[in-house]
Amino acid sequence: MKKILLFSVSLIVLSSCVSKKEYTALEEKQKETQDLLNSATVKLNSCLEERAASTAKAKTLESQVDRLNNQIDNLQIISSKSASSIEKTLESLQEKDLKITRLQDAINKKDSVTLALVTSLKREVGINDPDIEVSVEKGVVFISIADKLLFKSGSYTVTSQAKDVLAKVAKVINSKPDFEAMIEGHTDNVSYRKEPLLDNWDLSVKRSTSIIRVLLDLGVKPEQLIAAGRAEFVPLVDNDTAENRAKNRRTRVVVLPKIDQFYDMIEKEMKTLSAGSN
Repeated sequence: MKKILLFSVSLIVLSSCVSKKEYTALEEKQKETQDLLNSATVKLNSCLEERAASTAKAKTLESQVDRLNNQIDNLQIISSKSASSIEKTLESLQEKDLKITRLQDAINKKDSVTLALVTSLKREVGINDPDIEVSVEKGVVFISIADKLLFKSGSYTVTSQAKDVLAKVAKVINSKPDFEAMIEGHTDNVSYRKEPLLDNWDLSVKRSTSIIRVLLDLGVKPEQLIAAGRAEFVPLVDNDTAENRAKNRRTRVVVLPKIDQFYDMIEKEMKTLSAGSN
């Protein structure tokens, strides 16, 4: 700017010293210089504006890069946690698979024990006797003996014929010391009262204990025997005919494997599996 002023002053000074032609030439030169300066100023301002815009854009991009880097870090953390979680889940599934396998093995073992027991009982007691039935219900073995083989009508005194049948049952129980036998008495719905018995509850229990005493005489250990009476409340069929009432009058020998460790394991494993699923 100083140069332009100096140049203008020089023109004024020289104008008095130069010819009109030279002055005109200098004046045109000064105008061209001024135009160049104006053009350069415009370009400079444009460059400054572009620079400011570029700087703002660069800051925006830097902010985006920082945000993306943070997201990448977070994703790495999440990925690491997910990998750890997946690994723990796989370990848990493997543990559950192992427990299920052990449960299945235990169930198969129980089924094998039950099958062997049924085969043994049928062989010892006699499979073709219509008044003696050996069956399995929910993994438990039952020997159902019709009352006509065990007692006289309205009595709880065991007949001599019953002792032959019970001797076979005793033989099976004695051969399996890890089993218990629950002797379960059942009656029909005909009311019963004969001193000292008051009702069918008393009659069913008394018949159970009578059979237990015979089994004790046959050498069965008392800790293997359980007395139970169900009266008329668990009938096989309706008590609407004499034939049906005869079916309902029966004694069941419920053979229970004393494999407490097996049932404890089943219970613990099922609780563990249930807790894991929650």
